Amino acid sequence: QVRLVESGGGLVQAGGSLRLACVPAGNIFSPYLMAWYRQAPGKERELVAIISSSDITTYADSVRGRFTVSRDNARNTVNLQMNSLKPEDTAVYYCKLVKLGVDYWGKGTLVTVSS
Repeated sequence: QVRLVESGGGLVQAGGSLRLACVPAGNIFSPYLMAWYRQAPGKERELVAIISSSDITTYADSVRGRFTVSRDNARNTVNLQMNSLKPEDTAVYYCKLVKLGVDYWGKGTLVTVSS
């Protein structure tokens, strides 16, 4: 069983920064593909960033150059550094881990960017 816990969300002004963290707990012994998604009110969940098991990163066009996903193996954590935040970045951010073809999701953390 895999459990994911996100943290770091909050309220920030446009142009500010936040750093989200995702900590997997449970039967985790290797780096796995992990991803950040977000869902804004009234919209579908969308992919934000991916970090592969070999730490190759991919970003949505809307966040490329502003967001950075990274893995901290010592702390068994995947982070999402978000800079130059915009009001349209307001959403619940979810962490996903893919293990043996199965998707595991966290419960999300709310990011609100005020204009």
